[in-house]
Amino acid sequence: MARRTKEAPARRTKDAPGRATPKAGAARTSGRVTTPPSRTTGRYTAPIPDEYRSSPWWVPALILFFFGIGVLGIVLDYLGLLPASPNNWYLLGGLVAIVLGFGSATRYH
Repeated sequence: MARRTKEAPARRTKDAPGRATPKAGAARTSGRVTTPPSRTTGRYTAPIPDEYRSSPWWVPALILFFFGIGVLGIVLDYLGLLPASPNNWYLLGGLVAIVLGFGSATRYH
């Protein structure tokens, strides 16, 4: 059996004379590949004002606060420095705080 190299390409069937997969960005309709129509409408879109383009100062502070509280809660629980430690609720609270930090990071511009 021949190896798959440039001299011995992959085996093709008689049913598929062209590409095995459609090109990127091409839409497949009823068995043939077509290119999508142009999405420009020719209408003017006003630029976004600067006050909407950047986040307020408290968004990065909120991100760091949530990350810090989450990591601090998990570390203090493992060290046994919190009341009734070790406790899974402290770990869950730390993970929720970290997830809230990631959630607020997705809103940062």
